[in-house]
Amino acid sequence: MSAITDIYLFILAGLLLNITPGVDLLYVLNKSIAKGFKAGIVASLGISTGCLFHVVLVVLGLSALLEASPTAFLIVKYIGALYLLYLGVTMFLSSKKNTNKKEEDKSKLDYKKIYYSGILINILNPKVALFFITFLPQFINVNASDKSMGLLILGLIFIGLATIVSSIIAYVACNISNKFTYKDSFTKYIKKLVGTLFIGFGIKLALDV
Repeated sequence: MSAITDIYLFILAGLLLNITPGVDLLYVLNKSIAKGFKAGIVASLGISTGCLFHVVLVVLGLSALLEASPTAFLIVKYIGALYLLYLGVTMFLSSKKNTNKKEEDKSKLDYKKIYYSGILINILNPKVALFFITFLPQFINVNASDKSMGLLILGLIFIGLATIVSSIIAYVACNISNKFTYKDSFTKYIKKLVGTLFIGFGIKLALDV
Protein backbone atom coordinates (compact mmCIF):
# COMPACT_ATOMS: atom_id res chain seq x y z
CA MET A 1 0.00 0.00 0.00
CA SER A 2 3.06 2.31 0.30
CA ALA A 3 2.82 3.02 -3.44
CA ILE A 4 -0.65 4.55 -3.04
CA THR A 5 -1.14 8.17 -2.02
CA ASP A 6 -4.32 10.08 -1.05
CA ILE A 7 -6.44 6.92 -0.90
CA TYR A 8 -9.46 8.73 0.58
CA LEU A 9 -9.35 11.35 -2.13
CA PHE A 10 -9.16 8.55 -4.69
CA ILE A 11 -12.26 6.88 -3.21
CA LEU A 12 -14.19 10.16 -3.24
CA ALA A 13 -13.16 10.88 -6.82
CA GLY A 14 -14.03 7.32 -7.80
CA LEU A 15 -17.53 7.62 -6.34
CA LEU A 16 -18.15 10.91 -8.12
CA LEU A 17 -16.92 9.51 -11.42
CA ASN A 18 -19.03 6.37 -11.06
CA ILE A 19 -22.29 8.29 -10.58
CA THR A 20 -21.61 10.34 -13.70
CA PRO A 21 -24.03 9.20 -16.44
CA GLY A 22 -22.35 7.38 -19.32
CA VAL A 23 -22.72 4.43 -21.67
CA ASP A 24 -22.09 1.90 -18.88
CA LEU A 25 -24.76 3.25 -16.53
CA LEU A 26 -27.24 3.61 -19.39
CA TYR A 27 -26.69 -0.04 -20.29
CA VAL A 28 -27.31 -1.15 -16.68
CA LEU A 29 -30.36 1.12 -16.48
CA ASN A 30 -31.85 -0.28 -19.68
CA LYS A 31 -31.37 -3.92 -18.70
CA SER A 32 -32.73 -3.32 -15.19
CA ILE A 33 -35.94 -1.72 -16.46
CA ALA A 34 -36.44 -4.05 -19.43
CA LYS A 35 -35.48 -7.40 -17.88
CA GLY A 36 -35.38 -6.98 -14.10
CA PHE A 37 -32.95 -6.52 -11.23
CA LYS A 38 -30.95 -9.70 -11.88
CA ALA A 39 -30.33 -8.66 -15.49
CA GLY A 40 -29.16 -5.27 -14.21
CA ILE A 41 -26.69 -6.96 -11.86
CA VAL A 42 -25.40 -9.17 -14.68
CA ALA A 43 -24.97 -6.08 -16.87
CA SER A 44 -23.12 -4.37 -14.03
CA LEU A 45 -20.76 -7.34 -13.65
CA GLY A 46 -20.12 -7.31 -17.39
CA ILE A 47 -19.20 -3.62 -17.27
CA SER A 48 -16.92 -4.25 -14.28
CA THR A 49 -15.19 -7.13 -16.08
CA GLY A 50 -14.52 -4.81 -19.01
CA CYS A 51 -12.96 -2.33 -16.56
CA LEU A 52 -10.82 -5.13 -15.10
CA PHE A 53 -9.51 -5.83 -18.59
CA HIS A 54 -8.29 -2.24 -18.90
CA VAL A 55 -6.82 -2.19 -15.39
CA VAL A 56 -4.77 -5.31 -16.16
CA LEU A 57 -3.54 -3.69 -19.37
CA VAL A 58 -2.53 -0.57 -17.47
CA VAL A 59 -0.60 -2.65 -14.94
CA LEU A 60 1.14 -4.54 -17.74
CA GLY A 61 1.86 -1.30 -19.57
CA LEU A 62 0.08 -2.38 -22.74
CA SER A 63 -2.56 0.36 -22.70
CA ALA A 64 0.17 2.88 -23.42
CA LEU A 65 0.20 1.44 -26.96
CA LEU A 66 -3.20 3.01 -27.58
CA GLU A 67 -1.82 6.35 -26.53
CA ALA A 68 1.40 5.96 -28.52
CA SER A 69 -0.09 4.43 -31.68
CA PRO A 70 -2.69 6.57 -33.49
CA THR A 71 -3.51 3.65 -35.79
CA ALA A 72 -4.23 1.24 -32.96
CA PHE A 73 -6.32 3.87 -31.21
CA LEU A 74 -8.37 4.58 -34.34
CA ILE A 75 -9.00 0.88 -35.00
CA VAL A 76 -10.30 0.27 -31.48
CA LYS A 77 -12.25 3.53 -31.51
CA TYR A 78 -14.12 2.77 -34.74
CA ILE A 79 -14.87 -0.82 -33.71
CA GLY A 80 -16.23 0.50 -30.43
CA ALA A 81 -18.29 3.16 -32.20
CA LEU A 82 -19.79 0.57 -34.54
CA TYR A 83 -20.66 -1.67 -31.59
CA LEU A 84 -22.41 1.19 -29.78
CA LEU A 85 -24.34 2.00 -32.96
CA TYR A 86 -25.31 -1.66 -33.27
CA LEU A 87 -26.55 -1.77 -29.67
CA GLY A 88 -28.43 1.50 -30.11
CA VAL A 89 -30.20 0.40 -33.29
CA THR A 90 -31.00 -3.01 -31.74
CA MET A 91 -32.52 -1.41 -28.64
CA PHE A 92 -34.49 1.10 -30.71
CA LEU A 93 -35.91 -1.58 -33.01
CA SER A 94 -36.71 -3.94 -30.13
CA SER A 95 -38.88 -1.21 -28.58
CA LYS A 96 -41.24 -1.54 -31.55
CA LYS A 97 -41.75 -5.28 -31.08
CA ASN A 98 -44.75 -6.66 -29.24
CA THR A 99 -43.44 -9.50 -27.08
CA ASN A 100 -45.74 -11.82 -25.21
CA LYS A 101 -45.12 -13.00 -21.66
CA LYS A 102 -43.53 -16.29 -22.78
CA GLU A 103 -41.01 -14.50 -25.00
CA GLU A 104 -40.25 -12.04 -22.22
CA ASP A 105 -39.55 -14.83 -19.73
CA LYS A 106 -37.28 -16.53 -22.25
CA SER A 107 -35.33 -13.30 -22.83
CA LYS A 108 -34.71 -12.94 -19.09
CA LEU A 109 -32.70 -16.16 -19.17
CA ASP A 110 -30.21 -14.84 -21.71
CA TYR A 111 -27.84 -13.52 -19.06
CA LYS A 112 -24.67 -14.56 -20.91
CA LYS A 113 -25.49 -12.20 -23.78
CA ILE A 114 -26.14 -9.36 -21.33
CA TYR A 115 -22.86 -10.07 -19.52
CA TYR A 116 -20.70 -10.30 -22.65
CA SER A 117 -22.28 -7.18 -24.14
CA GLY A 118 -21.36 -5.30 -20.97
CA ILE A 119 -17.77 -6.49 -21.30
CA LEU A 120 -17.55 -5.43 -24.94
CA ILE A 121 -19.00 -1.98 -24.23
CA ASN A 122 -15.97 -1.20 -22.06
CA ILE A 123 -13.27 -3.20 -23.85
CA LEU A 124 -14.07 -1.56 -27.20
CA ASN A 125 -14.02 1.94 -25.76
CA PRO A 126 -10.43 3.26 -25.97
CA LYS A 127 -11.39 6.23 -23.81
CA VAL A 128 -11.83 3.85 -20.89
CA ALA A 129 -8.24 2.66 -21.38
CA LEU A 130 -6.97 6.23 -21.60
CA PHE A 131 -8.99 7.13 -18.50
CA PHE A 132 -7.23 4.49 -16.41
CA ILE A 133 -3.85 5.46 -17.88
CA THR A 134 -4.30 9.09 -16.81
CA PHE A 135 -6.37 8.68 -13.62
CA LEU A 136 -4.76 5.87 -11.64
CA PRO A 137 -1.13 7.11 -11.78
CA GLN A 138 -2.18 10.38 -10.09
CA PHE A 139 -2.53 8.43 -6.85
CA ILE A 140 0.73 6.50 -7.11
CA ASN A 141 4.02 7.47 -5.45
CA VAL A 142 6.49 7.77 -8.32
CA ASN A 143 9.35 6.75 -6.01
CA ALA A 144 7.70 3.53 -4.85
CA SER A 145 9.12 0.20 -5.91
CA ASP A 146 5.75 -1.57 -6.12
CA LYS A 147 3.93 0.81 -8.46
CA SER A 148 2.34 -2.02 -10.44
CA MET A 149 0.75 -3.49 -7.32
CA GLY A 150 -0.47 -0.04 -6.33
CA LEU A 151 -2.07 0.44 -9.76
CA LEU A 152 -3.78 -2.95 -9.50
CA ILE A 153 -5.15 -2.21 -6.02
CA LEU A 154 -6.47 1.18 -7.10
CA GLY A 155 -8.05 -0.39 -10.18
CA LEU A 156 -9.78 -3.05 -8.08
CA ILE A 157 -11.05 -0.41 -5.64
CA PHE A 158 -12.45 1.64 -8.53
CA ILE A 159 -14.12 -1.44 -10.03
CA GLY A 160 -15.60 -2.33 -6.62
CA LEU A 161 -17.05 1.16 -6.29
CA ALA A 162 -18.42 0.99 -9.83
CA THR A 163 -20.09 -2.36 -9.18
CA ILE A 164 -21.72 -1.13 -5.97
CA VAL A 165 -22.98 2.10 -7.58
CA SER A 166 -24.36 0.37 -10.68
CA SER A 167 -26.02 -2.34 -8.55
CA ILE A 168 -27.78 0.32 -6.49
CA ILE A 169 -28.89 2.05 -9.69
CA ALA A 170 -30.17 -1.28 -11.04
CA TYR A 171 -32.20 -1.86 -7.86
CA VAL A 172 -33.67 1.65 -7.82
CA ALA A 173 -34.47 1.61 -11.55
CA CYS A 174 -36.15 -1.77 -11.29
CA ASN A 175 -38.30 -0.71 -8.32
CA ILE A 176 -39.31 2.58 -9.93
CA SER A 177 -40.28 0.87 -13.18
CA ASN A 178 -42.44 -1.66 -11.28
CA LYS A 179 -44.55 1.18 -9.91
CA PHE A 180 -45.68 2.25 -13.36
CA THR A 181 -49.14 1.01 -14.32
CA TYR A 182 -48.23 0.76 -17.98
CA LYS A 183 -44.83 -0.88 -17.51
CA ASP A 184 -44.66 -2.23 -21.10
CA SER A 185 -45.10 1.25 -22.54
CA PHE A 186 -42.57 2.64 -20.07
CA THR A 187 -40.07 -0.08 -20.99
CA LYS A 188 -40.49 0.64 -24.69
CA TYR A 189 -39.94 4.35 -24.05
CA ILE A 190 -36.74 3.65 -22.11
CA LYS A 191 -35.49 1.35 -24.88
CA LYS A 192 -36.09 4.09 -27.46
CA LEU A 193 -34.40 6.68 -25.26
CA VAL A 194 -31.36 4.55 -24.41
CA GLY A 195 -31.11 3.28 -27.99
CA THR A 196 -31.08 6.85 -29.28
CA LEU A 197 -28.44 7.85 -26.72
CA PHE A 198 -26.27 4.84 -27.64
CA ILE A 199 -26.46 5.84 -31.30
CA GLY A 200 -25.45 9.36 -30.26
CA PHE A 201 -22.54 8.02 -28.17
CA GLY A 202 -21.41 5.87 -31.09
CA ILE A 203 -21.43 8.81 -33.49
CA LYS A 204 -19.65 11.04 -30.96
CA LEU A 205 -16.98 8.39 -30.34
CA ALA A 206 -16.39 7.99 -34.07
CA LEU A 207 -16.14 11.76 -34.70
CA ASP A 208 -14.03 12.67 -31.67
CA VAL A 209 -10.46 13.50 -32.60
